[in-house]
Amino acid sequence: MSKTVAPVDEILPMGQLTALGLQHVLVMYAGAVAVPLIIGRALGLDAHEVSLLIAADLFACGIATIIQSLGATPWFGIKLPVIMGVSFAPVGPMIHIAQSNPGHEGAQLLFGTIIAAGIITILIAPWISRLLRFFPPVVTGTIIAIIGITLMRVGINWIFGNPFGPTAPSLVDPNYVAWLNDIRAASGAPGSPLPAVPEGLALMPTMPNPKYANLTGVGIAAIVLVSILLIAKFCKGFLANIAVLLGIVIGAVITSAMGIMTFEKVGRAEWVDIVMPFHFGMPKFDFWMILTMVLVMIVILIESTGMFLALSDMTGKKIGQKDLARGLRTDGLGTLIGGIFNTFPYSSFSQNVGLVAVTGVRSRFVCVASGVILLVLGLLPKLAALVESLPTVVLGGAGIVMFGMVTATGIRILGGVDFAKNRNNAMIVAISIGMGMIPVVAPNFRQWMPHAIHPLIESGILLTSLSAVLLNVFFNGAPHDTDAAVEAAKHAEA
Repeated sequence: MSKTVAPVDEILPMGQLTALGLQHVLVMYAGAVAVPLIIGRALGLDAHEVSLLIAADLFACGIATIIQSLGATPWFGIKLPVIMGVSFAPVGPMIHIAQSNPGHEGAQLLFGTIIAAGIITILIAPWISRLLRFFPPVVTGTIIAIIGITLMRVGINWIFGNPFGPTAPSLVDPNYVAWLNDIRAASGAPGSPLPAVPEGLALMPTMPNPKYANLTGVGIAAIVLVSILLIAKFCKGFLANIAVLLGIVIGAVITSAMGIMTFEKVGRAEWVDIVMPFHFGMPKFDFWMILTMVLVMIVILIESTGMFLALSDMTGKKIGQKDLARGLRTDGLGTLIGGIFNTFPYSSFSQNVGLVAVTGVRSRFVCVASGVILLVLGLLPKLAALVESLPTVVLGGAGIVMFGMVTATGIRILGGVDFAKNRNNAMIVAISIGMGMIPVVAPNFRQWMPHAIHPLIESGILLTSLSAVLLNVFFNGAPHDTDAAVEAAKHAEA
């Protein structure tokens, strides 16, 4: 008599695995390549070396994803549908290291710091996993809801443009720039009576940026969104499961026909490029930089705990302390691999949690297929450049669906929490979501705080996690392991 295979362990046909895996890759790709671009420029590397960072990132991302989803030895891999990607949490400290030590020397110091932090993370992961009992449904539901709310900012920025940079809402008037340049030149001329322009003088952006909230881009995002909804509504089975992928493909075809999606980068990219470890030389180590990175990795582990609990609820696979330890240990292993292959710290990508909720496909082997695709993209720069050419407005239409579904999952979990008999639960949710909204609404709130604690407070997900756990302990008392097991059983039954 054959045993029924759990949905999370189901192996789908190869064609379906490939399509569903590609769907995950397209969703996470923009975030995956952003960090190498930022750090590469901060290090002052040339365009070719920045391309190497991107290729190494995709390659190591593929390895970490396969280990996390498939499992490797009894110590690594949570065996859930997890996509591993470069975390944005350590970007601040990494930029500081890069700008203080530019070039190859800075790269050696940066990757040495990452390698050491990865090793330490592997060692401390079992201790962090012991915190699982502090995450009853009132805490996990709140965290998952704020994950979706926080990610919604990403999806909206994909559609309209980022608050800063080339796609900011306002630009400095070119006439004002020309005037200021003329004043600088005149004040610097020999014998000029004009005083020197003050150091650091900058003009305020006042001119509407035509690239921000461009109606063409908004229209394309709307078409992608409507396409996903129509496919999900009227198609059945496999086609419904790849609604997001089909919506992105429709957006890609439209933007290609309009000339928005171009292929110059594809033409310039190499066909094959082998990723070599220690490309920039042997790593160097600094105690204080390693300590800072370890603190950031603890932040990443707490955020990953929320992601794993969200996936556990979505897939119906209950995870215990040992499972959580394997998942968190793999975050450390991925970071170690990243440092060896000239890339950065890794964690589970929250964008892809939403995709699991949208498709309802719970098989972890879909993410294994994504890992294989990422490996191939890391070795074949032409294919990577093709994916990179996809306009972000196309992803934005899909992001509204996916990230909203994460929030809906958190709300569903909170629906099983007793608010009538225990009014303190409402206080826990209210304050925790408010704390999580601080970085979303006021991203510069930390400007007068010590720089050392910035990485610990800039994540809304972390602020929500800490607030929910501490408030739950304050109002409901510290749970014992047996209490947590009973609560988890009630939650699973509900």
